[in-house]
Amino acid sequence: MLESAPSATPVTFPSPFLWGAATSAYQIEGAVREGGRTPSIWDTFSHTPGKTVGGEHGDIAVDHYHRYREDVALMADLGLGAYRFSVSWPRVQPTGRGPAVQVGLDFYRRLVDELLAHGIKPAITLYHWDLPQELEDAGGWPERDTAYRFAEYAQIVGEALGDRVEQWITLNEPWCSAFLGYGSGVHAPGRTDPEATLRAAHHLNLAHGLGTSALRSVMPARNSVAISLNSSVVRPLSPQDPADLAAARRIDDLANGVFHGPMLHGAYPESLFAATELITDWSYVLDGDLQAIHQPLDALGLNYYTPTLVSAADPAQTGPRSDGHGASDHSPWPGADDVAFHQTPGERTEMGWTIDPTGLHELIMRYTREAPGLPLYITENGAAYDDKPDPDGRVHDPERIAYLHGHLSAVRRAITDGANVRGYYLWSLLDNFEWAYGYEKRFGAVYVDYASLARTPKSSAHWYGQAARTGTLPAVPVD
Repeated sequence: MLESAPSATPVTFPSPFLWGAATSAYQIEGAVREGGRTPSIWDTFSHTPGKTVGGEHGDIAVDHYHRYREDVALMADLGLGAYRFSVSWPRVQPTGRGPAVQVGLDFYRRLVDELLAHGIKPAITLYHWDLPQELEDAGGWPERDTAYRFAEYAQIVGEALGDRVEQWITLNEPWCSAFLGYGSGVHAPGRTDPEATLRAAHHLNLAHGLGTSALRSVMPARNSVAISLNSSVVRPLSPQDPADLAAARRIDDLANGVFHGPMLHGAYPESLFAATELITDWSYVLDGDLQAIHQPLDALGLNYYTPTLVSAADPAQTGPRSDGHGASDHSPWPGADDVAFHQTPGERTEMGWTIDPTGLHELIMRYTREAPGLPLYITENGAAYDDKPDPDGRVHDPERIAYLHGHLSAVRRAITDGANVRGYYLWSLLDNFEWAYGYEKRFGAVYVDYASLARTPKSSAHWYGQAARTGTLPAVPVD
């Protein structure tokens, strides 16, 4: 049996604070050929031999498309106050152009209505990596036109759901879309072109800006528009070594400055231009682009899992790049071949990522300085473990509870230190399709039996639900 550890001072959050969970469409919905939906880049990528573990894909995923009422009831039973989900672009606008397919929008209308009926606030992410394949065939994110297509799509969804959904996120982790999708190729569409990577990053920025304007043109002024960035906490291996500090700055520009520079400050870092001048001349940044990107944000979403540790590379050493973003012969870091990545010390999750809540506190405080007063939400944070049911069918995951307690405590410390953090979304509500890892990695607070698709809340789900209902973190269970 698990018992509560001796209690220290309780960690209590100020009220109001939003307690939610998050998912994404391709990872959970399934029903990939229903209602007029056409393939996304992830359908194509996951059906390409060798791209995902075991050749697994999201054709059925966890069948949320048909089981959404059951999943909303689970959230309500746990006491969650908010649910962040993404809209499948090819379900709503199958070719990425033209009018909406109403049956696709109707699914999200039903989901939103079900959430509201249970007192759960919906939060919509418009893009969580499932670009319509026809837009990729036309060039994808490296092409400027994709940003305009995204703005049209944003307006369609905003018109349909803006009267009932107040919290909107344009893009989730554009770094992954650009740098893993077009740089290392470990994410869809699987291209490996450094120049296309940086073009994609700029056009994702432009899509955010144009999409923000499109949403605001059709939605009530009360609605909040944000973006979710997986900004890296980049640390030099030796803080006293100028070469390591320069390496950290290089990666910080590529991971963070390339997005928050134009979004928050209206300019790309000059050091980014200098570091990538042999790859691109950035001539695709046209007059007016930075103004379009630099839209006032109502909030900023931060996704955090683990810090990044770098140094200047030793030319005499060779080996795999340990940057935590999947194995590839191609780097997702254009212009940074002289940077080495290191495993940070400490316990790790099943993803091989070091558990370090101090990085979350550091990230929050950085953006408190970058954008003073801007409301912040932790839009993803969580851990993968090798969860298995016990003989009674229960799923105990004390490691995940300890992970959540540590990271939520870091959020609370940041609030004490002056950060304007308004809410936290646990990643993820459900075990699901974990991109190139297939179904091998379980991030869910709710266990899914992939054969029967039965849902079983893990002990972490009940722990988190108690935190959501009371605003105070329960004690961490011990054996």
